[in-house]
Amino acid sequence: MELASIIKQYYNAFISRYADTVLPGHLKALNAICSCRTPDAGELHMQCPDCHHAEWRPLSCGHRSCPKCQNHEASEWIDRQQAKLLPVLYFMVTFTLPYELRSLTWYHQKVVYSLFFLCVSNTLKDFGLNPKHLGAEIGMTMVLHTHNRRLDFHPHLHVVVPGGGVDKRRRQWKKKKGKYLFNQGAMAKVFRARLLAALNGAGLSIPKNIPKKWIVDCACVGKGITALKYLSRYLYRGVISEKNIISNQNGQVTFKYIDSKTGNTCYRTESGEDFLNLIILHVLPKGFRRVRDYGFLHGNAKKLLLLVQLILYVVIKGVEQRTRPVFKCPCCKATMVILGFRIAAFKPG
Repeated sequence: MELASIIKQYYNAFISRYADTVLPGHLKALNAICSCRTPDAGELHMQCPDCHHAEWRPLSCGHRSCPKCQNHEASEWIDRQQAKLLPVLYFMVTFTLPYELRSLTWYHQKVVYSLFFLCVSNTLKDFGLNPKHLGAEIGMTMVLHTHNRRLDFHPHLHVVVPGGGVDKRRRQWKKKKGKYLFNQGAMAKVFRARLLAALNGAGLSIPKNIPKKWIVDCACVGKGITALKYLSRYLYRGVISEKNIISNQNGQVTFKYIDSKTGNTCYRTESGEDFLNLIILHVLPKGFRRVRDYGFLHGNAKKLLLLVQLILYVVIKGVEQRTRPVFKCPCCKATMVILGFRIAAFKPG
């Protein structure tokens, strides 16, 4: 079940129902997905050097909301993160915005998401620097997700944290002992206070019914690579896999998902236009970065990370550049050569 065909079928109905709320970026995402791997996204002129067979092949759209694109980019991200892994326990900390703030977040996405990243990073950084907890500067990889498994608007931040940090004053690596990072309730209280203060400082009108208790979940995830691979699924390839769209009949679209609590396969059915609205709810503002590194994992701290790896006896290997998949000749299966290209009017976002 291709998402592009569903978009084409229900596009007019979607525009008719959601004309007051749809943004240019949303339309650009829908148009990109429809154009993906068609001549509308551009074409390459290929020729086989062996049998001289020649043909034009359509390009992918390159949009980060497209379920068919950027598998190569996701693999490269995993390679870079794997090169940073340390021989320590890793923790996954998840910060969730309460339901009462979701409407404010939707209408002020760039501002709220930026403050979300800032307050979460500062909260974890200060807990790490506290001598009672660790007394060192920690490293973090943070990924913003805007959806739950039902594709509802549900902004939350996943943070992968190595179990240790750098005491710069003593020039010492401190390892976190046991399968416990920081107190979840204490982190939630500090995060709540800081985010509300930041929202007030930005001049945003905060609803009066904000709950006093917010949710922060912290779990040990072993060596960390499993958590990173989980997060990579939604970095570049949209919020739904086309294999999970199981039906499109009588104006209704049905998709499946795994319930996080029970592990059971569940199904959700929406009208075609409402299904498209679920998809565009998670299109991020142009240029907004969904994933960020902090502390000794930041791109500007490569020397510090290298020193930590040497201290922990990590076998340092350079990140090998992945080669992109090649085009095979349909006649003799030889690798085809690119001779030229045609640029389409469409520009991916």
